[in-house]
Amino acid sequence: MKLWLMLAAVSGFLSVALGAFAAHGLQSRVGAQELAVFETAARYQMYHALALIAVAWLASQGGNALVTTAGSAFVIGTLLFCGSLYYLGITGSRALVLVTPVGGLAFLIGWFSLAVAAWRLP
Repeated sequence: MKLWLMLAAVSGFLSVALGAFAAHGLQSRVGAQELAVFETAARYQMYHALALIAVAWLASQGGNALVTTAGSAFVIGTLLFCGSLYYLGITGSRALVLVTPVGGLAFLIGWFSLAVAAWRLP
């Protein structure tokens, strides 16, 4: 539980910090499309930071392998999906564009695993 809460807190912190960076530091440096992509990354990172809190709660309820799968998938999804969008937003380069859907798939796996783990609660 402690690990998932720590990861949630760090991810939430980074999401807010990067969102503020987008609003105050990127606006004059990148185009509107790149800024929107960057903001999407920050928004999805925050959603999944909150999801990690749910993972922590399920872990405290006697979580199982599905809870660990959900948490791991959310972390991997954040790194791949959000990371590739942050990169695109800052550089304008599409070099990591093929990584983005893999991160999205990790998010889906995380949500499915979380749902099944919740269903199996006593």
